[in-house]
Amino acid sequence: MIGISVYLNENRREHYAQWIQKASSYGLSSIFTSLHIPEDDPKAYKALLQELGALAKQFNMELLADISPTSLEHLGLKWETLDTLLDWGLTGIRVDYGFSAYEIVHLSKIIKVGINASTLLEHELDDWIEKGLNVANVEAWHNFYPRPETGLDQSFLIERNRFLKAKGITTMAFIPGDQDLRGPIHAGLPTLEKHRFSSPVLAAAELMFSAYTDKVLIGDHDCKYETLECLSYLSKGIIPLRMKLFQKNLSTSILRQVHTNRKDPARDVIRSVESRSYAQMGDISIAPAHQVERKMGMVTIDNQLYGRYAGELQIVLKDLPKDEKVNVIGQILEEDLPLLKEIKAGGKFQLIVRD
Repeated sequence: MIGISVYLNENRREHYAQWIQKASSYGLSSIFTSLHIPEDDPKAYKALLQELGALAKQFNMELLADISPTSLEHLGLKWETLDTLLDWGLTGIRVDYGFSAYEIVHLSKIIKVGINASTLLEHELDDWIEKGLNVANVEAWHNFYPRPETGLDQSFLIERNRFLKAKGITTMAFIPGDQDLRGPIHAGLPTLEKHRFSSPVLAAAELMFSAYTDKVLIGDHDCKYETLECLSYLSKGIIPLRMKLFQKNLSTSILRQVHTNRKDPARDVIRSVESRSYAQMGDISIAPAHQVERKMGMVTIDNQLYGRYAGELQIVLKDLPKDEKVNVIGQILEEDLPLLKEIKAGGKFQLIVRD
């Protein structure tokens, strides 16, 4: 699952309504907001939250909020009446400091509960589970880190996520946006420091396919339309790869389908399982064309000289020599080359042709 963040502010109401509609149109299905309410205007915050909840319902998106006992007071609620938030359109809350074990266990039975993925101790989680925690209704959330140099190391996040998933807990982390970065520092809102100035698509793919992260949220205010298009593929478990075609008159029917890397992956290339069906159709003939040295990221199709392999589509993972039996049809865009390592055995990918 991939989602967005919305920060309640009277002056940004129109923007976040547009942001929600824009994200929903690309299949993003989750919204995060914070209820650490400034004490000077709690009434306005309550109205804004209810408005946000109505938008979440309108676009069929879940709404999860970072909350504290103090912010509940400003909303006129207590933890015992916290299920009122469900009526306002919220589907879950993240509890951190200020909630007891008893309260967290009780809340997990009535609403989705987020816990701190980075700081939770194993004996604490085991204690909650022993007390009756509804694990299926719990998510472990990593923070985002606005100040440069303070984000997490990937090895730490992987260690934490593996531990949490072994307990049956869903994991979540943040990625930066690439448009309208949130202030006051405007340096992105990632969980991992390595993603500080990274492409949101690469950051999401690394979290999902290499770091045991179930849910990814954009921490900043906005993303470009092309970024959302690519994130929409990731939300379906598909790695999007933008490419340039070398032959303008080439039939692109084979490119438009979703491809699957073989479960016995090759060292040197990614091999499309689906494209092999072309080799099994006796009337398909692929003439030799554009046989050149194969550079990393090039997209190839085996031609008729390869016999039963004719029609197999591959993406080159390391520089390979020219082969008269292999047609080179295109090149993955340079900025998408790091995504190739996220295509694991049996992983799915989609080629997107760009001019």
